[in-house]
Amino acid sequence: MAKYNETEPAAINLISSGTDITGDVKSGGDIRIDGSLTGNLNTKGKVVIGPTGKINGEVICKNSEVSGIVEGRIKVNQLLILKASSKILGDIATSKLSIEPGAIFSGNCKMSENNSNGGAGTEKGKEPGSPGK
Repeated sequence: MAKYNETEPAAINLISSGTDITGDVKSGGDIRIDGSLTGNLNTKGKVVIGPTGKINGEVICKNSEVSGIVEGRIKVNQLLILKASSKILGDIATSKLSIEPGAIFSGNCKMSENNSNGGAGTEKGKEPGSPGK
């Protein structure tokens, strides 16, 4: 017997071209942005930013494909793809990164095998060469 109260995993949220959103967005599924978002985006699914899409804020997601503009930090747990038309102005933390020729990226990039903690693959508070006493 099927459970009718479960969410549809194939559902995709869409912010279409000409739509401007101000505020934070949190989603459990995939999302595509062809409009403009001023605020943070946090999702457990995939984020696709179309050629006309623009985000000014932090993006946290499982996977992402960027063809538009992101001004802010991007944290991707698995794969981040930067298409030739993309423009990233901010830091990237990801496990895997693909950058097509023509993409613009200005910021720092931190890569780790398991990016579940935001790309923080180093221990804080320990300096190289410090005594272990």
